[in-house]
Parts: sequence; structure tokens; C-alpha cells
Amino acid sequence: MTEKTNHPSSGTFMQAPEDHIPLPPSDADVLTTACDYCTVACGYKVYRWPTGKQGSMAAKDNAFKTDFPHQQMFGAWVSPSQHNVVSYKGRPHHVVVVPDKDATVVNNGGNHSIRGGTLAQKCYNPSNRTSERLLYPMIRVRGTLMPVSWDLATEVMADISKYIIAKYGEHAWAIKMYSYQYFENTYAITKLGMTSVGTPSIAPHDKPSGTNDATGLDDAGINSFAASYQDWADCEVAFLSGVDPYETKTTLFTQWMMPGDKKFIFVTPHRTMGVAWAESTGRGMWLPIIPGTDTVLHLALARIIVENGWQDQEFIDKWIANKWEVDSGYGRGTRNTGWQWRTTWGTWQTDWAEYKDWIMKQKEGELATAAELTGLKAEDIQKAAEWIAKPKADGTRVKASFMLEKGNYWSNNYLNTTSLSAVGLICGAGNRPGQMISRGGGHQRGMMSAGGGSGWLSPEKYPGRRKKSFNLDRWMMNGEVRFAWVFGTTWTAAMMASQSLSDKMFKLTRGNPHQIHSLDREAIFEVLKQRVDSGGTVIVDSDIYPQEPINTQFADIVLPAATWGEDNFTRCNSERRLRLYSKFYDAPGEAKPDWWAVQKFAQKMGYDADGSYAWKDSNDIFEEAARFGRDGVLNYHPLVVKAKEDGVKGHELLRGYGTTGIQTPIRKRDGELVGTQRLHDPKNDWGEIEGQEMQRKWLYAFSTHSGKANLLKSPWGFKGWSQFYAAAQPRKEKGEIWVTNGRVNETWQSGFDDLRKPYLAQRWPYPMIIINPVDAAPKGIESGDFVQVYNDTVYVQTGMPQGVKEDDQNFDNLLKDGHIQITDGQFVAVAIVSEEMRPGVAMANFNYPQAPANAIVHAVPDPVTNNYRYKLGRGALTKMGESPYKHSFTSMSLKPRDIV
Repeated sequence: MTEKTNHPSSGTFMQAPEDHIPLPPSDADVLTTACDYCTVACGYKVYRWPTGKQGSMAAKDNAFKTDFPHQQMFGAWVSPSQHNVVSYKGRPHHVVVVPDKDATVVNNGGNHSIRGGTLAQKCYNPSNRTSERLLYPMIRVRGTLMPVSWDLATEVMADISKYIIAKYGEHAWAIKMYSYQYFENTYAITKLGMTSVGTPSIAPHDKPSGTNDATGLDDAGINSFAASYQDWADCEVAFLSGVDPYETKTTLFTQWMMPGDKKFIFVTPHRTMGVAWAESTGRGMWLPIIPGTDTVLHLALARIIVENGWQDQEFIDKWIANKWEVDSGYGRGTRNTGWQWRTTWGTWQTDWAEYKDWIMKQKEGELATAAELTGLKAEDIQKAAEWIAKPKADGTRVKASFMLEKGNYWSNNYLNTTSLSAVGLICGAGNRPGQMISRGGGHQRGMMSAGGGSGWLSPEKYPGRRKKSFNLDRWMMNGEVRFAWVFGTTWTAAMMASQSLSDKMFKLTRGNPHQIHSLDREAIFEVLKQRVDSGGTVIVDSDIYPQEPINTQFADIVLPAATWGEDNFTRCNSERRLRLYSKFYDAPGEAKPDWWAVQKFAQKMGYDADGSYAWKDSNDIFEEAARFGRDGVLNYHPLVVKAKEDGVKGHELLRGYGTTGIQTPIRKRDGELVGTQRLHDPKNDWGEIEGQEMQRKWLYAFSTHSGKANLLKSPWGFKGWSQFYAAAQPRKEKGEIWVTNGRVNETWQSGFDDLRKPYLAQRWPYPMIIINPVDAAPKGIESGDFVQVYNDTVYVQTGMPQGVKEDDQNFDNLLKDGHIQITDGQFVAVAIVSEEMRPGVAMANFNYPQAPANAIVHAVPDPVTNNYRYKLGRGALTKMGESPYKHSFTSMSLKPRDIV
């Protein structure tokens, strides 16, 4: 395996990799899967065979059917990071996990990222750091987690859950869950929470409540994942708002976007590797925007386009709704759904004629004013408008596509997304090849909700008494949660005002005097009953590793989860491509898939009396869940129906599609399953439906009653934004700058796997913060120094204001009415001093466990969407001394990232 060499003088380390990797023999088992990490989900093959044998270098004697050595750079080969030894049917087996060089979609020819190139290292092996996996259910006794049986753990959970639900109601029983970890798990979890318990207290991993990410796109009638990867290949200009696809979805960029001669416009305060490459080739433009001001840029772009008559008038006349069409449909008057009442609320509602008049009256849209507010050069804004909209010399239009990600919708959620949709629409994008408006994607699309209608129980409302999504963070901070089951998420570090949320959880759990002191079931129930009756909380955490602080400190019960490669799972990537993630080795210890844990608990609760949880394997859930996705863009129900007709399991039919999979929504044509390349495309109007197919207007038109897109206004002075933005500004008198957060190519999310992979752990042993020299020099900060970031005024929204008046949920009124708590937050990271950041903005690792960058970000959600503004942190920088990495040549490179 690997050898660790310590360097006492520096505290850093180096790793000596394996010097020999066995080749799979010709009779090795071969299974297909996909990468577990970013939204692209590159296709992979797994080769498995017993230890004690291996293939030879002759083509006839190895599973690659290739003579070694060979000279093909992208031919068959295996790196040390692509090999591991696992248990299969109780016996040790070699596994090699390599990108599928035969792939014809997603990662054609075996392209992949560094993240996927280390997949084999995530598999459990007791001889390396994956030995830290959680192996048994545990209950905390006198502060120490003790191994117990699954029966005792779930019985204890059921005992206290029944008590809490009976006495305090379903609101007091909560779930914090991932929304990406496979259809089988997410369906089981939401069935339990929304249907059986019937609680509204459920929130996904990346939000305080179950809202949409890019709500402005939804309101415009654009699905956030409407585009295909081919569209990013076919466009002539890619407008990339708050995202560098190279850093966060590598193969999408290298495989589909880099080839050819398309131009790239990057709107981000960080000059990342993708930006540097595009600029170096003469095909890129960097717009280093001040955080939160994207709306102003979009207003300026729209104004320039209108002033010059560059809009796609033919598209607008055909596909943009007039006011009557916006107003049309059921529920007129007081609307029942968010997109209905927002689009007909005078603040946003418009049509093309009114929009033209409106945009010309917006002071912020004037070029000089926009340049001042965004921190951009006026000539660059003008140039960007020309790139995306100015007709070519022959009169033909530019094919521009618009990608947004978290730098956009995690700063100014509603205004940024509505204004981007408007710019894209007037350029003629949204429903045709190479001209789309779509998210790039973060996680893969693994949510298949069972529903249950519990959302109506939310106690919070928008102005006008419209229901608002349930804010679980605020419910926890208010002390209303008596029981919380957390599934695979770093709840506190991932949410805003992280340390305040963490402090509250500690007070409600370990800080409560009523602690478990024995493993007697009745005694446990009595003490937990005393805790919840005194205002405390019981937390259960399901995960694969110890996670600070949710299961290492707070959780009373910790459940070991089985993960990628340890069961058969399914989900889609960001072009809605459905694949089977094959099981190829044994889960360690007593670890079980989360669906199994939910089933076990449901049985203890008596929810299975009607047989509704009688699943024998993950395929049973896959087939059951299919009915609940029929109305959505991830619809795979026709595949399950065809599998039944063919007499096979749904998983097995999907397995036959290999790494190609099939794009959802799936339809039938002439009895065969057919995928959908892009949404909203009128060419998808295929006529009569067949069999179990669901015909939905958004397949061939926009997702509105009229089928036309809603062109929405985005007034910069909207008080729901402007009041908060004024309060969130860095304060010069305190020496603060903007401190945003982001990701880098080499690691994924909180690093839960990467911290246990030798090469990646060596590359990033500690979280970093990238600082411009202009901001670093006055503080004496150099690359390699430990730096504290401190914000002494972190705003946290409290209480549940009803919002019956328009201003009730705007920041100034919330503060005046006592709904804003002021706290503080800090974190420490290793400095990388580089001009790749615009002055006045630093970028820290997002969701890194040792440095919760969200601790300095305000927990005040967008009042229109209930989404947090994750990117708008602020803080003062203080040098804390030199880190051990400052003078090391073996770990944590401090070189700038904007290299080519």
C-alpha cells in the first residue's frame, strides 16, 4: 500500500505510492458504474478478481486485451490510485476502477477528472485510512459512542420518536438529508418523513428548506437542467455566471467545451484555471465581479442589447409570453404556488414591450453606473454584450448558451436568476440546440421524493399569507426540534452562521443534563424523555465516517451507512442521464444502505403494517419510486414498465445500458425506450403517447401555462435584497473584505473521501484561503501563513414572522422587530497570496471541516425564495503565524491556480 514518512521539523508528510499494480486477468469480473462525485458522473468500469492471481502483459492474458507496455497515452493502463483490495463475498479481491475508454457519452474515450481517477481509493480497506469507516451502530453512553445492535439502535429511536410525535407533534420530528445520494435512498427517506411521519421539518443538504436553487429560472419557465452536454459543445459563446466548469465539473469542460473555437465569458471574482486557459487561447474574457452584483451586470447587458436592437426578435415574438399569457391558467388571483404568485406580482411581471421600456429606465443599467457597482470595466461589459448578442456580419445570430451555478444563485438568489434568464431569453436562448439556459450542476440528481404533502404545515408565510417553505435551521435555533435524523451531510459547516448553529446544537444535546448512562432500553427512553421534555434534542446521524461535530460530538445514535459500490444504486447526472451504480464489494462491518436503515426504523414504528416498507432489495425501491417521478424531468417509469413486460428487474434492464444509460424523461417510441436530449425543445413534440409515457408541455415548450417563457423584471432596488446587501457590506473601519467560498478541482465537497486518499490528502492537508496581494500586504500575510478570518457581526434571522405585510420579511423590519440576532464567527486557513482574486475579495474552501468558512456568513435567507446568500461572507484578516506548509516541498502547493 502506501508508506508515510514524517518530517518533524515541518509537520508535513509525503507519500510513497505503490510501485506495482496488478493487471486484471482475462476472466476478471467486469461491471459498470459512474463516478460518485461531481455532477458529470463520468462512466467507469470495475474489474474485480480474487487476490493471489493477476493478468500478464500479453493481451490474451489480461482483461484489457492489450499488450503491455504500449505507447498509447489514453490507452489501457492503471494508476496506483485506481487499485484497491476489498472484500467480496467475504474474501479479499483486487479491484481496479478505471474510466470507461469505450464510453461514447459523457466522458468519451475515458476522459475523467482527478477526483474520479481516485475512485478505487474510496473503497473500504482496513489497511489504509478508509479503516476509519463507521462499522457498527453506536449509542453514546456517558459521552462515549458504544457499539450496539441495529435492533437496539432502531428500537431506541422508535421509542422516543413515538413519544415526541404524540406529545409535540410531527413538526418536532425532523430530517436533514442529502438530495443527491441515489433514488433508492432519497425515496425511502422522504417516504418516511413526508408520508409516514408527515413532518414539514425536512431540509436538503445545501439549503435551510426545501426550495428550488435557481428560482428565477423556474419562474421564467426554464428547468434548471434543461440542457444536454451537446448544447455546451454546440454553442459559439458560453456565458458562465458564477462558475468555472473546469474546476467543478472537469470533463464537461475538457470534453465538451474546450474543443473548437467557442468563446467563454467567466463572471467570477476568481481567475481560476479555466479562466486562465480561455484567456491564454484568446477565447476568454474574465469579468471579476464584486460579489452580489451580477444583477447589475445583467441589467447593463440587456440595456446594451435593447439599445442596439440586437435582441432575437423572431424568438421573442414566438416564445415570450404577453401579460395575459403570464396571467392565464388556474389559480388566478391569489396564487397557490410560488411561481404563480411571483410572476403575477407587479414587481416582477412584464412582457416584451414593457420590459424594453423598463430596462431603459433603470439607472443601474447605464454602462457607467453598472461599471461602478460591479467593479468591472465599462468596455468589458460592452464587449460581453457584443459577444453574446451582436449579429454576425452576414446577419446570422450568435449561438450563445448561459450557464449559472452557485456564484450566481448563492449570492443574490432571486434577482440574479431572474435577470440572467431575461438576458438569455432576449438573446434567443432557452429551448434549442446550442442555445440553452441551464445550471452547470453541483451534485448529481439523486432526489426522487415520495412526497406526502406535509409542506402545508409550515408555520411561516410570505406576504399575503402564502405558504413559505419550512426553514429547518431556524426551527432548530428556536429550540423546536426534539428529534433530528441526519443523513450524510455536514449540517453545521454547510449552513450559515455555522458556529452559532453548532453552539445551539451542543446546548440542545450534549449540553443538556439528561444524558444516556447505560444501554438498558427502558433507561435510555426515560433519560431521553427527560431531555426532550426539558427542551433538549435527540440527534441520530447516518454516515460513512466520523464527522465533526455532528456525530463525533452531538449525536446520541450513530448509524453506519453503506455507500457507492456497496449496493446497487441509481441516479442521473446534470444532463439527466440515468445509470446503474453497480454493487461490486461487501459493505464493511454492519454498515447498511440508508434505505435499509429507514426500513428497519419504519418497522419498529409500525409503519409497515400495510406492507409498504416490505422491500427485499434496492431494486424494489427503484421500481416503487418510479411512479412518483412520472410528472418530473427525471421520469424513468417507462423503463420499469418495460422491465416488467420483459420479465426482468428494473435495475437489470438499466444495467444493460452500461455507462451510456438513458436520458430522462424516458419515453417510448415504436415500443422502444427513448431518452430526451434537452427540454423545452419544440422538436420534442412527438405526437401520441405510448404505454406508460407521460406527456408534459415542458418537453416541447417552456414550463408555464402558456408554454411561453416569462420575461421577468429584476429591480436592483428591491428592498428584499437592497436592505440586506447594505447591511452585509464589508466595513472599512474594521478592515474587512468580502470572503466568498468555492471549490478546487482536486477535492470534492467536505473532503470526506479525499482526506483519506494519500495523494489528495497530501495535496490539500489543510484548508486554504486565496487572498489578493493588495489585501495581504497590509496585514503582513504571505503564502503559507495561517490566517484567521473574523466577523464580529454575523446576522442570524430568528423566529417565524408571519409576513402578512410586504415589508415584514425585509431586513430592516426584521432587525427592528427583533428577528435578527447578532453573533460572531471565525475560521483559520492557510493563505495563498495571488493576483488571481480580485482585490477586496478572498476565497476560502467551501464546507471544509477544519475551517467552516460559512461561520462568517449571515443566516438571513432571501425573503422571496428562502435561500441563503452563501457567497456573501465578510471578515477581517489576521496573520496567526507560519503554517508547517510554508517551507515544505512535499505537501500543499502554494502556487497560484491561474496557470495554464
